[in-house]
Amino acid sequence: MHRIAMLVLSVVFIASNALAMNMKPGEGVTVQPARATWNTGFFQEALVSKGLQELGYEVKSPRDLQNPIFYKSVTLGDVDYWTNGWFPMHNAQLPKNFDEKARKIGFVAKAGGMQGYLVSKRDVEKYNIKSLEDFKRDDVKKAFDSNGDGKADLTACPPGWGCEQVIAHHMEVYGLSDHINLIKASYEAGMASALGAYKSGKPVFFYTWTPNWTVFKFKPGKDVMWINVPEINPTEAQAPNKDRMTVSGVEGAVSDPLKAGFVVSDIRTVANKKFLEKNPAAAKFLELFTLSLNDISEQNTRMSEGEKSDKDIAKHADEWIAKNKATWDGWIKAAREAQ
Repeated sequence: MHRIAMLVLSVVFIASNALAMNMKPGEGVTVQPARATWNTGFFQEALVSKGLQELGYEVKSPRDLQNPIFYKSVTLGDVDYWTNGWFPMHNAQLPKNFDEKARKIGFVAKAGGMQGYLVSKRDVEKYNIKSLEDFKRDDVKKAFDSNGDGKADLTACPPGWGCEQVIAHHMEVYGLSDHINLIKASYEAGMASALGAYKSGKPVFFYTWTPNWTVFKFKPGKDVMWINVPEINPTEAQAPNKDRMTVSGVEGAVSDPLKAGFVVSDIRTVANKKFLEKNPAAAKFLELFTLSLNDISEQNTRMSEGEKSDKDIAKHADEWIAKNKATWDGWIKAAREAQ
C-alpha cells in the first residue's frame, strides 16, 4: 500500500511539473516572419522558424522583403520579425517610429557583418604584409601581379555594389591607384579564379564580407589573413560610425585590433514590440538565438555549390540542430520557462 501511495505521488509530481512548464506555449498563435533578399541570411530564418514551431507556434512561409519595406512592415505589425538586421548599417533605413513599435533583440552574430581585405597567409608571412600600404612595395606588387601591368591584382567589387565606392575611396585617399589593379568582373567568377590560383600556390588578395562562403573556403588564420588599411579615413557615409571601423578579436587578423576600413555591423533579430510582449517564449528564443560565423559560412558554401532550395536549407537547419542539440535544447527550455 505504501508503494502504491508513493507511485501516485510521483505521478502527481510529474504531472504538476509538466503543467508548470507549458511545452507548447505558442499553441494557437500564427507567426509571420520575413527574410532579406540576400540568401546568405536564409539559414538563420529557417532555424528560428523551426525553434518557434517546436514551441507550438504556427509559422508561415517568410516574406522576402527589401530592407526599408521590412522595417516599415514590422512597425505596422504586418510581419513579426526577421533575423537579418545589420546595425549600424541599417540605422538610416529605420522609420521614425521604429523605437516605439519595434526593437532589436539578441545577436545572431555580434560583429558578424565584417568587410575588408584578405591576403594569402603564406605571402603575408613571406613579405611581412600588414596593410594596404605594403602594396606600394615593388616586391609585393610583382608577387601579386598576374597580368604584367606592374600592379598588384585585387579581386574587388563589381560596378554598382556599395563596397565598390568604399574601395575606390581607399584607392584615392591612400594613394594606391598606381599600385593596385581592381578586378571588377563578376565577384563569383573572380573568387573562383582566386581559389584556383591559391590551390596552385599563387598569392591571393581579395575583398570580402562576412558571413560568406569565401571565409569558409579561405579560412582566416589558416589560409588567409585580414590586413589593415593604413589609417582610418572614413567616407562621408561612414563618418558617424568611425569607431566601428576598427575591431578587436578578429580571428586571422594581422593585428589586434584590426583597422578594417569598413564599418563592422552586428547581425541582429528585429521584431514587433507587441508580438514580443504577447509571446514571451518567442521573445526569449529570439534573445538567445545565435550562430557562429563559421557555421553560417559553411552553410552559405553549400548554397553556393547548388544546395539552395528551401528544402535544402530546411535540411541544413535540421542537421545543425542535431549537431548542436544541447545548445538548442537549452534555448527551447529557457523559452518554455519564460511565461
